[in-house]
Amino acid sequence: MNTREYLSQVYQIDQRINSKIAQVEALRALAEKSVTTISDTPHNKTHNVHHMEDIIVEMVDLEVEINADIDNLVDLKEEIGALIQRVQSSKLRRLLELRYLYFRTWEQIAAELHRDIRGIYRMHNRALREIDAIRSSLR
Repeated sequence: MNTREYLSQVYQIDQRINSKIAQVEALRALAEKSVTTISDTPHNKTHNVHHMEDIIVEMVDLEVEINADIDNLVDLKEEIGALIQRVQSSKLRRLLELRYLYFRTWEQIAAELHRDIRGIYRMHNRALREIDAIRSSLR
């Protein structure tokens, strides 16, 4: 895995967590509809109760996955944060933090660091080379 892919893992995990949270919210809304259906139609309770149980089980499973992903995210953020702190230049460190820990766009980073986009791209390439050297020295 190259350096950019390694650093981008945090964003990918964060997006996976957000997706699972959205799934849980959708299931919760579905469960609320099922409760309404159960109370409105007493003649077919058994089918709806089993459906409700399936929804609850799926919600619990997703919440367990979310918690595991959050633990993984926290660990990886600490690991990558420690790696970034080894970069000599404070501007390069800030760029890496903004991009890989706070998920800022290139335009946002350029504005915050008072640089043009091309300058940010050059800084980013230097920062990646430095991170790559640090990773190589740790192996």
